[in-house]
Amino acid sequence: MKDQRHKRKEIYSVLMVSNTNGKSRQFQVSAFTLRLCAVLLALLCIAIGWLIYRASMTDGALQVLRQEIASQKEQIAQLETDKDALTKDKLTLAAENEALKQRVEATEAPEEVPEEETSEEEEESPVPDLYPSDGVGMQKTSYSDEQPYISISAYTDAHIVAAGNGTVTAVSSDDTYAHIIEVEHEGGYTTRYLLHQDAEVNTEEGAQVQAGDSLMTITSDDCQLDYQVLLNGEPIDPLTIIDAKG
Repeated sequence: MKDQRHKRKEIYSVLMVSNTNGKSRQFQVSAFTLRLCAVLLALLCIAIGWLIYRASMTDGALQVLRQEIASQKEQIAQLETDKDALTKDKLTLAAENEALKQRVEATEAPEEVPEEETSEEEEESPVPDLYPSDGVGMQKTSYSDEQPYISISAYTDAHIVAAGNGTVTAVSSDDTYAHIIEVEHEGGYTTRYLLHQDAEVNTEEGAQVQAGDSLMTITSDDCQLDYQVLLNGEPIDPLTIIDAKG
């Protein structure tokens, strides 16, 4: 008979000795178990590493998105600023053009126009489309639903003028405005001139005014006029009327 040799299993002994009472314990672990534990530990480390990598990649992507959003917000804010600046420049140029036009008309000799033709022209143009100041001013605020008027700066010796032919229906004041003048025009238009600072009033309630007539004379620098236009009792953007004139 041939000798049958049995393959012996490779077994490792682990000796654990207590540092307090000197007692010891011995454990036996097979090589297969050790290899399995090593493989599981390696897989666990790989999984943890992968999760850390994915977390860092996600955090990086979120940071890039936040930077892009912040950059877009800055661009939008800059565009809004540029838009406001262009609007103010547009109104300033319109005011300068109107002031120069009025000065040229004042220096030139007026042409003789028959009374009947003049009255016909006035009836054909009921829109109060004149700029409400004969001085150079800058728009401070724009028209909106929350603020149904535009704010214009005015300076000493400038005049607040009637935007069209009409009748002065109110000359008053309140806690906000030192002077409030309201003029009623044909075609359902009403203009309101609301000045925050004190000024010299050149008209009275019930007076008939022509386009360009002085309603108030500015007596101090850096005044603010809030100019409002109503059509059939509803506020409209005054710039649409001023633009319509030219």
